[in-house]
Amino acid sequence: MSAPAGMSFREQIRHSLADPAPEAPLSAPRTAAIALILLELEASLELLLIERATRVGDPWSGHMALPGGHRDPSDFDLGATAERETLEEVGLDLRAQGERVGRLSDHQPMQGVPIAVRPYVYLLGARPVLALSAEVRQVLWVPVAPLLGGAGHTTHTFSRGAERIEVPAWNIDGHPVWGLTYRVLDEFFSRFNAVLKSRGAGLDNSH
Repeated sequence: MSAPAGMSFREQIRHSLADPAPEAPLSAPRTAAIALILLELEASLELLLIERATRVGDPWSGHMALPGGHRDPSDFDLGATAERETLEEVGLDLRAQGERVGRLSDHQPMQGVPIAVRPYVYLLGARPVLALSAEVRQVLWVPVAPLLGGAGHTTHTFSRGAERIEVPAWNIDGHPVWGLTYRVLDEFFSRFNAVLKSRGAGLDNSH
């Protein structure tokens, strides 16, 4: 995947996330924020996924996810929540090492957890050294181009009470990525693909 002449990935991402509406407060009993972290390399993009550790009582135990968590009363805003949680979970200081380039639509989990989640998008210019907390089993840096092209698209089935529900997913290195994480990434890919196509950019899946 390569950027069109005269337009960097950074500019394309900003363009895809352009939103003239001011950021509004989330109206929900509980709120959270997550970080979609993109690594800009010479001719490609990668994104950061975490595998959550297996923990009793955690509705997202063992899931593939984006860094993030619940808003703390000390957080200035939800962007600060995403940045604090990322620092705590993987040791990455987004304020020092990254740039916040936009946000995506607010979401609620499919499993009925009463919480509203706001995703923010960050861009890094160099691969960081990470330090994982006990909440994170491992991290994956995932090339964006194959996912934009539809690679690994599949379905995932989960239980909600007595009901079995099938939802769209990606299979990434043997890990199902579904639910809220899938919907956040799918929105970003749709926006980013639209900008690439409008600029006449091709996808190079060799990266």
